[in-house]
Amino acid sequence: MNNNFSRRKFLGMSAAAAGASFAAKTVLLEPEPLLAGPVAASDRVRFGMIGVGMQGSGLLTQSIELPGIECAAACDLYDGRHTLAREITANPSLPVTRRYRELLDNKEIDCIVAAVPDHWHKQVVVDAVNAGKDIYCEKPMSHAPAEGIEMADAAKKNSRIVQIGSQRVSSLICAKAKELIAQGMLGDMMLVEGWLGRNDPTGAWEYPPPPDLSPATLDWDTWQGTAPKKAFDPYAFARWRCWKEYGTGVAGDLLVHLISGMMFMLGINEAPKQAMSIGGILRWKDGRNMPDVHATNYYYGDLPVYMRLNLGTEMPELYRFQGSKGILEVNEFGLSYTPQTGKDSAPSYYSQGFPHAMREAYEKKWRAENTPKLGEEPMPETISFKGPDYDDMKPHLWNFFQAVRSRKPVVEDAVFGHHAALACHMANESYFRKAAVRWDESSRSIKT
Repeated sequence: MNNNFSRRKFLGMSAAAAGASFAAKTVLLEPEPLLAGPVAASDRVRFGMIGVGMQGSGLLTQSIELPGIECAAACDLYDGRHTLAREITANPSLPVTRRYRELLDNKEIDCIVAAVPDHWHKQVVVDAVNAGKDIYCEKPMSHAPAEGIEMADAAKKNSRIVQIGSQRVSSLICAKAKELIAQGMLGDMMLVEGWLGRNDPTGAWEYPPPPDLSPATLDWDTWQGTAPKKAFDPYAFARWRCWKEYGTGVAGDLLVHLISGMMFMLGINEAPKQAMSIGGILRWKDGRNMPDVHATNYYYGDLPVYMRLNLGTEMPELYRFQGSKGILEVNEFGLSYTPQTGKDSAPSYYSQGFPHAMREAYEKKWRAENTPKLGEEPMPETISFKGPDYDDMKPHLWNFFQAVRSRKPVVEDAVFGHHAALACHMANESYFRKAAVRWDESSRSIKT
């Protein structure tokens, strides 16, 4: 990664955090270029697209822009998206179907990219790997903890590549934060915070159903999957994230990004030990049963983590890593490090309770031992790194397709994806149970 930031410069910054001086600095991060130029026919990757909705259409668009990547067929239960898939690929003869198993049975398809509602993730992934297909599956990996276990086990049993679509783990900005944290810039980690908020109907999933949506243009019975059966409802189809029968709410839509990014930056690959949530349906009282405000306190080992999501107040996505040597803030455009010495900057105010002569003697001794020499005064200042938007879908997809070619591990495999999803499931379980919950590894279940 070419970021013009040497270890020597880093050590100089670390020294500054301990009391030395340095100049304010902004470093520009430069992404590694993707492979350019023609790709041999033998190296081309042909994928099948399952789900061509809001997210799937973006995945399809970005995938076919990658060198040597070709869409061989597309599947969706809504016929309008068959037309959309052909429009995106500029291929009026692109094979399209309502039956995703046709793609799994197609020997000319090397792998699958799937963007389907949460309640379909498990079945599509398990069927794909059982059919010998590698698969990129949108986040959150699972709709329930047991599903994640089944998915990870199936991927391992079939020796298939599974990449989960939380793009933070392919972020240039998160990679720089990971590097700084690993090198000890923050010292002992004290607390991690993350938050994200929206304040508009679209951000709260109040999507307009396609005008031609009907039982004739949509296979409604199949779309419902294992969820309780109900009469055709275009709003359930378009706004499925609002209901726990189909989705995982704000936890599975937004919290999973914060969690997977944090796990990546801290080098964590495990479920949280405990979760305690608060929240409610405070703004979008439209019949949904998932909260629109959801805040969760976690313990990852002994590390406290506080994550909060809000669909009624706009807040830019932000992480704040608080350590004994300073604060690292990470947002979608960059990161900044503000050092702290962790030392007293003046004699302790507790000495105000000393008798006058004793206080003067204490303060004189403190200044003699702690006042820096002239010209050696510390000047700790914030160091910033600027980079591209860190919702890096294309690099994340590229990592998957390269793994399909090379058989090397992906950056977010089924185990990592399962652990990130478990944090979301624990947040939801705590919210509905109104109690703290924990992950019990022996029974592989969530318990109070």
